[in-house]
Amino acid sequence: MPNLDEPEPAAIELGSVLHALSDPTRLAVVRQIESGGERLCGALLVDVAKSTLSQHLRVLREAGITRTRACGNQRWVSLRRDDLDRLFPGLLDVVLRAAGRAGAVR
Repeated sequence: MPNLDEPEPAAIELGSVLHALSDPTRLAVVRQIESGGERLCGALLVDVAKSTLSQHLRVLREAGITRTRACGNQRWVSLRRDDLDRLFPGLLDVVLRAAGRAGAVR
C-alpha cells in the first residue's frame, strides 16, 4: 500500500514543523522513532488514548516530520530525517538534544 498523505519536501514549512515539535507527546514520539528507527504506530509508548495518538501522528505527518506507510492493517511511522536536514540543517538535532536535557531534569 502507498504512504499516507504527506507534503512534498518543497511544501514543508518551518512554522508547521516547530508547531508539531512543540507538543510533549509528539516530541516523545519523534524521540522514540529517532532512537529506534521505524516503528509500528501501536508500539509507540505514550500515555494517551489511541484516538489522541492518531491525531498527534497526523499532525507530525502533515507537518512533514514523519512518513506513515500502510502494510496490511498496520501502520509504520518513520522520520523524514533527510528532508528535514536538507531544509532545516541541524534543527531536529537541536530540538531532540534540548528535549533530552529537559527530560533529564524532570
